[in-house]
Amino acid sequence: TDLDDLHLYATPREQRFRRFASLEFEGQLYMTPYDFIQAVTNDEPKHARKWRSLSKQELNQILMETPPVWKGSSKLFRNLNEKGVISYTEYLFLLCILTKPHAGFRIAFNMFDTDGNEMVDKKEFLVLQEIFRKKNEKRERKGDEEKRAMLRLQLYGYHTSTNNVLKTEGEDLVPRSYWDTLRRSTSQALFSDLAERADDITSSLSDTTLLVHFFGKKGKAELNFEDFYRFMDNLQTEVLEIEFLSYSNGMNTISEEDFAHILLRYTNVENTSSYLENMRCRIPEEKGITFDEFRSFFQFLNNLEDFTIAMQMYNFASRSIGQDEFKRAVYVATGLKLSPHLVNTVFKIFDVDRDDQLSYKEFIGIMKDRLNRGFR
Repeated sequence: TDLDDLHLYATPREQRFRRFASLEFEGQLYMTPYDFIQAVTNDEPKHARKWRSLSKQELNQILMETPPVWKGSSKLFRNLNEKGVISYTEYLFLLCILTKPHAGFRIAFNMFDTDGNEMVDKKEFLVLQEIFRKKNEKRERKGDEEKRAMLRLQLYGYHTSTNNVLKTEGEDLVPRSYWDTLRRSTSQALFSDLAERADDITSSLSDTTLLVHFFGKKGKAELNFEDFYRFMDNLQTEVLEIEFLSYSNGMNTISEEDFAHILLRYTNVENTSSYLENMRCRIPEEKGITFDEFRSFFQFLNNLEDFTIAMQMYNFASRSIGQDEFKRAVYVATGLKLSPHLVNTVFKIFDVDRDDQLSYKEFIGIMKDRLNRGFR
């Protein structure tokens, strides 16, 4: 009951992690790779979860089966299935990856590469732990200190708040995403005493599947950009393949209606049936959406900020957005060429007033929710 009460002190992201996590080691909760996939592709866990306690021997056995980064693939999480452990901070990091354009991968790598040697080592990567922990401390809900300490143990592996290691210029006045926090705080970490405490941080944390995958079983390997890029690209592809295959039933395409269902998940749209009915009336003959079309659309969504700027330029010029303008804005902002059928399908879903034009309200506002899977 005490553990259930902790839900009241958790943020929505923390609640979701606790709901989908299935493993516990020395008081800290972990997801398996299967849990993570479930958390980003389903609204609720398939089964009511009880946290299974791991012994040190069981954890070591799981980590022994972790492949090195050069053996990664777009089936890594599916192949590992239940044989892996993912911490809460790694869960946040993986969510960041899913919503970022490929151009952002280099930014992420450079942020970790604090000594500028074009390689990231284990200590540099563990800056992530401290940055996300610091952000979480600012967001912690007020209340019973004992309960919050228990929650910290579950999420970060320690009982009480540790000393500050990042120099900050006052409190954040506006909420920032974990990606923004990472981008701002890594440079601040360079001027902190984090490097001096790196050995303490490393020794106090249990190894995870991600740490072993990136830095080897002894933690001595270094990660280059090519391997880092391939891991991030593979993860995006894997999640999209899983979502696509859940609707395709072994076929090469999914229906336009299924595509609409996937797009409208995790959004703030209350009456999705009106969008689906709108699309059925306007696309009476089903042609289907291929995986290449599906993947290119979600790559475009990860570039939504740049596309928004292009859209606003049309709006400032008092121009409405037709399909040709939409395709051009996508290409200018992202370099992606969406197929005419895919663009037509998007218009038929979101053009609620049926004027063959797309407005900011009709599309971008909804897609920002979908991009972040309900956690804007």
